[in-house]
Amino acid sequence: MLKYDFILLSGDMEGFLKKLQGLGVVDITRSTKPIDENSEKLSARADVLRRSLTALKEIVPAQKAGAKSKDAAAEILSLKTEKEALQAGIPQLLKEIEDRKQWGLFDKSSLEKLSERGLKLHFYKTKTSAINPEWQQQYAMSEISSDGTYTSFVVVSDSDDFDFPLKEIPAPESDYAALEKQVEELRKSIAEKEQRLSELKCLEPEINAELVKTMANLDLHLANVSGTKAAEDYITVFEGFAPAENEASLNAVLDEENAIYLVDKAKEDDNPPIKLKNNKFVSMFELLTDMYGRPKYNEFDPTFWISIFFMLFFAFCMGDAGYGLILILASFALKKKMPKIASLGLVLGIATTVVGFIFHTFFSMDLMTWSCIPDGLKKIMLPSTIMGFDGAMVLAIIVGVIHLCLAMVIKTWQATKHHGFANSLGTWGWTLLIVGGVIVGGLALIGVLDSAVTKWIIIVLGVLSALGIFFLNDLHRNPLLNFGSGLWETYNTATGLLGDVLSYLRLYALGLAGAKLGEAFNAIGLQALGDGGAGWIAFILIVVIGHVLNVAMCVLGAFVHPLRLNFLEFFKNSGYEGTGRKYNPLTENINN
Repeated sequence: MLKYDFILLSGDMEGFLKKLQGLGVVDITRSTKPIDENSEKLSARADVLRRSLTALKEIVPAQKAGAKSKDAAAEILSLKTEKEALQAGIPQLLKEIEDRKQWGLFDKSSLEKLSERGLKLHFYKTKTSAINPEWQQQYAMSEISSDGTYTSFVVVSDSDDFDFPLKEIPAPESDYAALEKQVEELRKSIAEKEQRLSELKCLEPEINAELVKTMANLDLHLANVSGTKAAEDYITVFEGFAPAENEASLNAVLDEENAIYLVDKAKEDDNPPIKLKNNKFVSMFELLTDMYGRPKYNEFDPTFWISIFFMLFFAFCMGDAGYGLILILASFALKKKMPKIASLGLVLGIATTVVGFIFHTFFSMDLMTWSCIPDGLKKIMLPSTIMGFDGAMVLAIIVGVIHLCLAMVIKTWQATKHHGFANSLGTWGWTLLIVGGVIVGGLALIGVLDSAVTKWIIIVLGVLSALGIFFLNDLHRNPLLNFGSGLWETYNTATGLLGDVLSYLRLYALGLAGAKLGEAFNAIGLQALGDGGAGWIAFILIVVIGHVLNVAMCVLGAFVHPLRLNFLEFFKNSGYEGTGRKYNPLTENINN
């Protein structure tokens, strides 16, 4: 990344920035939030446009296009708000209708005439079993309705001294027919607003174009006010960054402008923006890197490693080839609406299918028991037990150890790159001890190294590691302080590393939980199947609904926990900070 310092007359500022905006390669150092009245207005307008586009997503376009509006975005939001307000009132009205149906249809004017004659109606509702038969003889009582459990009735009195054993309820304001008419009118009004929204759907491209233009104008304005004024505001100085590969073309354009510019290679202290350079496959996982934070300048890009291990961990947590096929089908279904998510889902689905086959699990059924699968393919499937322990659990620990060792190697490489070998001996000591110990132990375990050779290699690694950890961790510090620092780091590493390794057991636990839940649905479905016949319907419903729910829960866990293992365990042990800022060039085509 190259750093540019621009010096030009304040009057030429806007035209010059528009020129840079047309190029679309210079990241002007600017605020990302509104800072004055003009930027507040542009930001507010962009918000209206963005929300109107969101409101139109689920709207079906009208058959007749060509709708017009003075301000389509504002009208869409207004219609949406009014429609939601009308819809919110219907459930309460429907509840009141059910409550009033117990009193049937009546003429309110007739009740008023009775009141004028001195006759007053008292309304009651109680359990049918609680009604005393003698009340019919003692009071002018008339049953209105009954559902077998509760009975609604009225009692007519001609005096103010009326007394009845039950608590009186308020009289209905009107019968349910009036409310049904009100609901009908609300639904009609909602339909009218939905129709207008359908007509406005054809203006979606225009609204989107205005949003792009508004965001570009906001970006341009923020860049314009980011400069530093000098010489009584006659001169403006501002900085920007551009990729090194664009230097020749950018400089050619700048040479034609009435501006002075200085260009130099960006330094870490300049806090330059970060533009990631990954291939098509790895770039799909950049959204995960951005969830944590982009690497700062001269820091390694973790996206490549995330692409490998997140995919592997996700597949490990799902652990079912059948669920992988569901993810693949779902990805194809989402390809048009959410292409980026669909592409990532397709990759994760393929990985889940492959790992699920290795785990010999298909919709929680054991593929090892299927006679249709050749014995040659069964040989590549994971053994049920490894060294007396569950095979998936052992594999989870092995993968976790490899992940952490890789993180430590990266940390050592970064420390050597930035501080030099002599100033990184402490880091080298830990890497030799842990990574070297794991490699030697693994080779000894599979019989490549005999016990005598293994013993001497471990001794040499231990001595070299101890020198780096306890005595050479800082060549510019007192040896006693180095030793004390080494002891403290040993305590933290010993306790922390064990917890980090055990964290990878979550991969095994999530896969096991999903498999057992799937097995339970299969078992319940088989019980419902019985001897066949009508039981097939129950079997299909139980198995399909059960596995769909299981897939949904597994996907949630398979996303969150692998992300945690990368963000916490891997990043902590690799020394990744992720405090860089995203490359955001001034451009006319802003992606929203």
